[in-house]
Amino acid sequence: MSAQYINFNGSLVLDTETILTSENRAFRYGDGIFETMLWQDGTIRYLHLHVARLQDSLRMLYMEDFQKYDGYFIKSKVEELIRKNNFIGQKVRVRLIVYREGSGLYSPDTNRSAYVLQVSRMPDTIRDKKLGLIVDLYTEYKKSYSELSKLKSNNSLIYVMAGLYKKKHAFDEVLILNQEGFLCEGLSSNLFVYYEKTLYTPALSQACVAGVMRSVVMDMATDEQIPVVEAEISPEIMKRADEIFCTNAVQGVQWVMGYKQKRYFNKISRILQEKLTTWKYED
Repeated sequence: MSAQYINFNGSLVLDTETILTSENRAFRYGDGIFETMLWQDGTIRYLHLHVARLQDSLRMLYMEDFQKYDGYFIKSKVEELIRKNNFIGQKVRVRLIVYREGSGLYSPDTNRSAYVLQVSRMPDTIRDKKLGLIVDLYTEYKKSYSELSKLKSNNSLIYVMAGLYKKKHAFDEVLILNQEGFLCEGLSSNLFVYYEKTLYTPALSQACVAGVMRSVVMDMATDEQIPVVEAEISPEIMKRADEIFCTNAVQGVQWVMGYKQKRYFNKISRILQEKLTTWKYED
């Protein structure tokens, strides 16, 4: 396997290099956030939505240099790293981690940011669209709600625990509940439920991450004249729903085929999968 490079706060270094110290705030406190993006056809898909979410998140965390992470900065740094790793012309998964620089205990000694940028080649086929996901509910721990819940935070223990459950039982995805026991999101995705000719998704008040693909899917559904409702959703709906699908920025729309003995259709998810291949926003 050839050497892989990352961008550590502006420097291209081998991913085997030690770059963090025990004082690193992302390591010590989870004091930061991340964006996961898809590079294809020479650009980042829906970059403007990622930039808006990233800057809004950094502003919420009082990062004083949040405006530095604009579209030009992100695209140019990703393009540089793709060239360095010889991924030109390929579909690439991008992960940008931004964290608070410096040391300090819970109270930081600075609000400047630092970042780590990683790229990895996407597999040729992610998953056959004819084969949906098999999912289950993760119920051991629940996700608490606050205004910070919508952020893609480095503080990810709930997802680690759900990931252990998913791996142990060999599910394709697991669905996380919020503190009140309502549907929140998937382990690495937002969630949509199609029931009685209406598309439902957990509202941001239900503790789900404010996903970029969540926004895109809601816009596409509206364009298709499919009613969309952000709601409080009981897990009981999974027994009666016509369709369930998961969304994220890299995988797009993923149809859920089954939950326990229940099997679902994929008419709406297929419409949205196809629409996603050409869906664009005006500059």
